[in-house]
Amino acid sequence: MTSDFTTALRPAIVMTILFALLLGIGYPLAMTGIGQAIFPSQANGSLVTADGRVIGSTVVGQAFTADRYFQTRPSAAGKGYDGLASSGSNLGPASQALVDRIEPDIAKRRGEGVTGALPADLVTASGSGLDPDLSPAAALAQAPRIARVRGVAIAHVRAVVTANTDTSIFGEPHVNVLAINRALDAPAR
Repeated sequence: MTSDFTTALRPAIVMTILFALLLGIGYPLAMTGIGQAIFPSQANGSLVTADGRVIGSTVVGQAFTADRYFQTRPSAAGKGYDGLASSGSNLGPASQALVDRIEPDIAKRRGEGVTGALPADLVTASGSGLDPDLSPAAALAQAPRIARVRGVAIAHVRAVVTANTDTSIFGEPHVNVLAINRALDAPAR
């Protein structure tokens, strides 16, 4: 009986070690290598640089607080756009906690001069809490404030939003907030 147990145990240990090496080391290294070879920017975080320093990422939101910039949707990730605390709030539409959380954001947007129906993404957090994009409606709702603070024509701000709207066949049209803020800061050509 001891011989049968030893005979059965040896292949189990060998297969465990083999698959641990194959799937725990080999596969991740192969996928990392393929990612670096085919999609190097995405594999390294889709980082955006200016003057040789990293200023953000196209796939992770960041807080813009100055009135001269488009502001992203609220973040439920930790203290705001904290990748280590990425998660949604899990608050449902009937939740009083959600109502209490968005009321100050609604008041803030109204104070900025946004009238009419507010686009939901101006006052609600995304599922990850790290969303870098806004709907075109949410960006355009902020255009009057940005034009006023920057002292430019509102048509210019709207043109920046329109020029940077991604209308791919996948998902809803969206605008990357970092991209439109960079476009606003770019020297006029």
